[in-house]
Amino acid sequence: MVVIIAEHVDGLPAPHLRPYVRQYLGYHYRGFAPGVHIGMPSPDLTVVLSFEEPTLVALASDRTPDGFTALVSGLTMAPAYIHHDGTQFGVQLAVTPAGARALFGMPAAALAAAVAPLDLEPLTDRLRTASWPQRFALLDAALTHRLDPVRPAPELSYAWRAILRSGGTLRVGELAAQTGWSRRHLCNRFAAEFGVSPKDALRLVRFGRSTRLVREPQRRALAEIAAVCGYYDQAHLAREWREFAGVAPSHWAQVEELPINPSHDHAVTATLEA
Repeated sequence: MVVIIAEHVDGLPAPHLRPYVRQYLGYHYRGFAPGVHIGMPSPDLTVVLSFEEPTLVALASDRTPDGFTALVSGLTMAPAYIHHDGTQFGVQLAVTPAGARALFGMPAAALAAAVAPLDLEPLTDRLRTASWPQRFALLDAALTHRLDPVRPAPELSYAWRAILRSGGTLRVGELAAQTGWSRRHLCNRFAAEFGVSPKDALRLVRFGRSTRLVREPQRRALAEIAAVCGYYDQAHLAREWREFAGVAPSHWAQVEELPINPSHDHAVTATLEA
């Protein structure tokens, strides 16, 4: 008998933490075939705490992965490759760029296109044996303890929020005009704070929206997804997916074995004949 477990549980941080951590995502997969999960670029920084074996991450498909019990990764324009043996058990945090300063004492740019270890072993040990509601409460307490709510310049905070509100469809010149800065000054300050340009931040937001739509059980046609997300056409969507995910959206939807899905709460356990 083979037990297949596919579990994801969403959690919202305490209200005072939400400007810094957008979401908790608990996950537990067991009984799957070994493989490589694609970690998709997004407008969030990512923190991952593993409850069993270290998370094995490589920033290129041809590199040997490094193992992390706890990790943080910054904004990136390329996929990460998470190697697994069919089992993944832990919690993922979607950290906003403001959270990089407030929780780690550095701008998001310091973590851009990188994966760094976190020393959270005592917390991980407590999370391992708790229930999911208890785990989210423990995370609230731990994050509150280390919270130092230092924010970037108001113009940069405004620019980031405006990009998110627009769904990635805002023009950089328009964004600069709204902040009162020149386009060049905005681009320089923005990249120094976030590690990506305003144009690439807009692309990340569009791509993140497209991944959520591709994940939907009743997926729309790719041409419709392209239009909804602000791409010129389906070919434009496909080019962005090749850069950000390394694969076409239809291929990813078919082959992704561990589709960690932050948009739905559900848990499934199945026992199959070996």
